[in-house]
Amino acid sequence: MKVAVLGANGQLGSDVVVAFRGAKHEVFPLTHQDIEITSPESLERVLGALRPDAIINTASFHNVERCESEPETAFNVNAVGAGHLARAATKLGAKLAHISTDYVFDGNKRTPYVEEDLPGPLSFYATSKLAGEYMVRALCQQHFVLRVCGIYGHNPCRAKGGPNFVELMLKLARERGQVRVVDDEFITPTPTVEIARQLVALVPTDAFGLYHATSEGQCSWFEFTQAIFELTGTQAKLERARPGEFAVKVARPKYSVLENAALKRRSLNVFRPWTAGLEEYLATRPRPVATEAGARSVS
Repeated sequence: MKVAVLGANGQLGSDVVVAFRGAKHEVFPLTHQDIEITSPESLERVLGALRPDAIINTASFHNVERCESEPETAFNVNAVGAGHLARAATKLGAKLAHISTDYVFDGNKRTPYVEEDLPGPLSFYATSKLAGEYMVRALCQQHFVLRVCGIYGHNPCRAKGGPNFVELMLKLARERGQVRVVDDEFITPTPTVEIARQLVALVPTDAFGLYHATSEGQCSWFEFTQAIFELTGTQAKLERARPGEFAVKVARPKYSVLENAALKRRSLNVFRPWTAGLEEYLATRPRPVATEAGARSVS
């Protein structure tokens, strides 16, 4: 199968390229320098020349705070651009796998969200991503829309800059010896390599539709950090932050745990418990590089 990957140099996209190549597919890695998702002409020219059987879209404007200050750009990339890509895929007769987010929910539910639950986005980022889902589902019949949650990987997130959450916690522990993390926000930490493996299992099929695609289980950011420190033997003092201790500029869901119900119904779910994913990540992580960064959920 010939597979085009948009956002191929990003945190998720780079692992998607590796995974599909490992599965012996012919892969065309595309970055923003190669293709412009907001330009129908660029999409038609580049994809038309490649003639892929499948397109994986990991490209997104996902700096949440910038989306609030640059809503037109966010909507053009995350919604309109997704629509342009869906039309291009349909014209080529190609499958389209589009990555979305747990942020489409408001977090008021306290049990894992399933695909049939009603979305309730809290931010312009989340609204633009939800609109992108609708564009893809409406304009490309051969679609896979995957909502992911709490992702982290060995490759840096180009849009956000700085280390991922795991590396940031270890960096703060080394530098400060004490870390405070919120314990009232719940997620499912999901390594990018596992999302890539799920795509390899799903995209060759004709099981088109909307999917939740995360590791199994759930934890708070505090519990995630606790597991990171335990598995690495980190001796830093870990404390629970008080509710509301860290100021937030953009509303985020307090609970965004997703249940992979659709994948399981079709016997396609390949995800493991989030703790297993973390163990693998830590066993394969490169030597950390000193980087300056901050995080909303820690101090």
